[in-house]
Amino acid sequence: MLNFIYYPVSFILWVWHKAFGYVFGESSGIAWALAVVFLVFTLRAILYKPFVGQVRSMRKMQEFQPEIAKLRKKYANDKQKQAEEMQKLQKEHGVNPVAGCLPVLVQVPVFIGLFHVLREFGPVLPNGAPRTENYYFDTSGVQSFNDANLFGAKLGAWVSQGDAVLRALPGGGTTVTNMLIVMIPLMIAAGIFTHITARHSVARQTAAQGENPQTAIMNKLMLYVFPIGVVVGAPFLPLAVLLYWVSNNLWTLGQQYVVYRRIAVEESTKHEQVAASRQALAPRPGQKPVRPEPSAEEPNPKTPGAKPVTRKSTGPATNGASNGSAQAAANGDGSSPNGAAKSANGTAGESARGARSSGPSRPPARRTRKRR
Repeated sequence: MLNFIYYPVSFILWVWHKAFGYVFGESSGIAWALAVVFLVFTLRAILYKPFVGQVRSMRKMQEFQPEIAKLRKKYANDKQKQAEEMQKLQKEHGVNPVAGCLPVLVQVPVFIGLFHVLREFGPVLPNGAPRTENYYFDTSGVQSFNDANLFGAKLGAWVSQGDAVLRALPGGGTTVTNMLIVMIPLMIAAGIFTHITARHSVARQTAAQGENPQTAIMNKLMLYVFPIGVVVGAPFLPLAVLLYWVSNNLWTLGQQYVVYRRIAVEESTKHEQVAASRQALAPRPGQKPVRPEPSAEEPNPKTPGAKPVTRKSTGPATNGASNGSAQAAANGDGSSPNGAAKSANGTAGESARGARSSGPSRPPARRTRKRR
């Protein structure tokens, strides 16, 4: 039913076993152990980009966490409306929560597929017939796995099978003691690395996320329950699955270090560029801001509340000068001395009167009185 999972897992395992079997030998336990480890590395390399997307999505969600808190408070009694508004907010910020869960969702089927493929390496079928294939592995591959051992322990066996069953395994069998010698260090390492990985994830959460009751419960499960579950469940798992678990956590630790450091450098560079652009646009210390002067074609904009300014016309001066010229022309010929004098006097008088009317008001000059 789950052949779409079992065949890809067995194919990747088969490729790496062929590669390391060429170096260490087909029936070498080291070749099979490295094949399991690099099965994990291949899967995690494929999921590298989704993991980076998950980290970026988490960072974006931390940026608009206050808006999420407002929505939860506003629609506390209407869960449906709250979910709709949350989806709108996530869409506006370009956050896809499903993409963040993709790396974890893909690893679960692979874990199940590896567990099933390892169990199917048994030399005998359930009906008692000898096993001739195991998905991508042929008869020689099945026999190679059953003959291999890692420091005296069988990769496809588990401690809870009992000493009698372990001794009867093909390829010379093994004992509970040999299984425990290899299993206990792997079991402890799996529990420790699971706890460290969870602690790194929890340390990067914001204070608002930590105060959420659901998040707090999930953090406790990741920090304590999951590591203890790995240690307690180790005797019921094949030895190769423990190898898978340890190598998966090691990859996760290294990947988190690289990805978070890279994103931190990108964000710091972005903040520095924004600060540099602001500093370039800002005026220098002590420098007055330069305001653009209005063009000659456009009038100056009126300031709200300013009083209207009335401009004084220069019409009377022009009228006076023209009247003086006309009067001079009417009184006599312009070529006669009297006419020229009168014209000049009239023009000067009218110009003076026009200047007094158009210019600022001055007090009249006092006339000198003649002494009697």
